[in-house]
Amino acid sequence: MSTIVRFFQDGGAFMYPILFVFAVGVAIAIERWMFLTVSGASNRSLWKKIVPFLKAGNFQEAAAVTSKSKAAIGSILTYGLYRIKSARRRDDIEKAMEESLMEVLPRLEKRTHYIATLANVATLLGLLGTIIGLINAFTAVSNANPADKADMLSASISVAMNTTAFGLMAAIPLLLVHALLQTKTNGLVDSLEMASVKFLNAVTERQLKHGA
Repeated sequence: MSTIVRFFQDGGAFMYPILFVFAVGVAIAIERWMFLTVSGASNRSLWKKIVPFLKAGNFQEAAAVTSKSKAAIGSILTYGLYRIKSARRRDDIEKAMEESLMEVLPRLEKRTHYIATLANVATLLGLLGTIIGLINAFTAVSNANPADKADMLSASISVAMNTTAFGLMAAIPLLLVHALLQTKTNGLVDSLEMASVKFLNAVTERQLKHGA
């Protein structure tokens, strides 16, 4: 623990903004992970509830369930269910659901891109801290005793490099978390699109039977 504290203190003032950027990135990552996890669970739960209604052709009852839900899939299916009465073609229902999906997507992707930006900011702050540290080191060494210049310069450079190291230590986990969240978001979007196709197939099959 003392080594970590000494490493942080030796890094200078730029260690604090890097720490702040890292903390903000972690907070966003936790919030997004929880949101996506809850959203995925609520989508699966709602889909299980309405599948029996879709198979039975009870679209009004299905619409009553989806309209009360706050799940992302609820909004998409509600658009499609309300469009069944007026739509004559499958494409009309599909377009209505695509419109709803475009409204839902920003909520799923919200703030995730900030994590990658914060990772880049942490790296750049580390480099900036190192450069300023090196400038200060060379300035101090220029007025020092020639016999002590080498030792002072090597010590100053090692301290200055701490900010770059800390910046990378903050950036690498943030980039990994960003990739995980992107994968989780894409999986959620894929599940919504798959549910939409299954819904459209169920509606089309029911209409064909009814027409027959």
